[in-house]
Amino acid sequence: MRTIDVFDTTLRDGEQSAGVNLNTIEKVEVARQLERLGVDIIEAGFPAASKGDFEAVKLIGDTVKDSSVTGLARANEKDIDAVWEALRGTAEPRIHVFLATSPIHMTYKLKMTPEEVVESAVRAVQYAKKFFPKVQWSAEDACRSDEAFLVQIITKVIEAGANVINLPDTVGYITPKEYGNLFKYVKEQVPNIDRVKLSAHCHDDLGMATANSLAAIEGGADQIEGTINGIGERAGNASLEEIAVALHIREDFYQASTRLKLHEIKKTSTLVSKLTGMKVPANKAVVGDNAFAHESGIHQDGVLKEKTTYEIITPELIGVNQNRLVLGKHSGRHAFKNKALELGFELTDEKLKEAFVVFKDLADKKKEIFDEDIFSILTNKQTELSDVAAYELESLQVQYGMNNIPTATIEMKMPDGELVHVASTGSGSVEAIYNTIEKILPNPSKLSDYKIHSVGGGRDALAEVYVRITYGGTEGSGRGTAQDVLEASARAYINAVNRISMIESRTKAKVSL
Repeated sequence: MRTIDVFDTTLRDGEQSAGVNLNTIEKVEVARQLERLGVDIIEAGFPAASKGDFEAVKLIGDTVKDSSVTGLARANEKDIDAVWEALRGTAEPRIHVFLATSPIHMTYKLKMTPEEVVESAVRAVQYAKKFFPKVQWSAEDACRSDEAFLVQIITKVIEAGANVINLPDTVGYITPKEYGNLFKYVKEQVPNIDRVKLSAHCHDDLGMATANSLAAIEGGADQIEGTINGIGERAGNASLEEIAVALHIREDFYQASTRLKLHEIKKTSTLVSKLTGMKVPANKAVVGDNAFAHESGIHQDGVLKEKTTYEIITPELIGVNQNRLVLGKHSGRHAFKNKALELGFELTDEKLKEAFVVFKDLADKKKEIFDEDIFSILTNKQTELSDVAAYELESLQVQYGMNNIPTATIEMKMPDGELVHVASTGSGSVEAIYNTIEKILPNPSKLSDYKIHSVGGGRDALAEVYVRITYGGTEGSGRGTAQDVLEASARAYINAVNRISMIESRTKAKVSL
């Protein structure tokens, strides 16, 4: 039985999803949950990309202890230095260096000859090896590269000191049979391949990322890269939860497993979904809401008689709590704290106190409190911004009638403590609210995306709103939760403004690289 290393890139490749923008606190919270999940390597970001990315990678490296933390770097000294400065204090500093190897990338993007690409890759790995005990090198767009050239450059970078060689399907182009054969070919043709681990990194442009990753394991891959919920650029990355559960269920075929704690999967999936604003489709494999739902009468009859007739994965395997009704208005702080720990949150005493107040307020309004409700409360409290002066919603009133013009009146506390009252109209209630907020703000803003979800079910369910806005020339996202849809909409917009303000304040701060 082989053990496959799990390399999670939710915080790097996953955050490159359109519309996703996590702040540092949220990235750390995801990293902690990935650590609980049992991920071997967490790719925390691209330190050279921005000061915010550098800070996040450094903080994650300082926080996470049971998973190895790595950062991405292009094949140049400046990028490598940035990763080293961010991770030099970790127990096992590790770097991920990449360089494209396909003819189309070398010709049009790099404008380099194959010989120059080999020289650059070798030079980068040699330089990285001066600092890092573990160096991973990736042949970007490997699946559209010449196989003989791959053998040549892989041989050279192994000689230069690489410990892991990644063969990514960067654009989701290859088929499972071809990808498995590529790994077999490299293992057979590269003379010093026994000195490294081979890694697979797949994108889902043709819907084959999970199948390709499993084919790579059949071909000899020792490490699998992917993201939670399969998020990522374009159509996304391979879903780590799908690969891990497939290996578990079909252990007889693959003769391989991971170190992941499978009962943490659902919790991890929910956290990533909440923080990114990317809702998991109901029919998503393993973690979708319908993954264990049976509508057909024949299926229902079979499952009632014997679950395995139609259910190859049990809800308990991935941590789905079948008895979801948890706390009520008579529950005390101790029970609430225990539920927070059960859901994977370790809040400070102050954050826990604030979250408990919100919970008690919700319990007075809502008949039944579910895990999803508490998860939403804890997520907001754990990741809310507290390091910059923020705009705060003090009061909101909306007047609406089918034959009247919707009007919103808002009282907002400004960062300097001043209270501002403004009213405005719109073609709908939400537009009226956003027009009012935009009048209050000192800089121009514009809404580019708006999404609303319910937390759980029922007429008294919480509303979660996700927005993407441009404020003062900077684009960012925000979210708001409330029982009232309009209040949640207002809070989401203000949250986005506060997040953008935080990013701008950090951009102005000096960070030594």
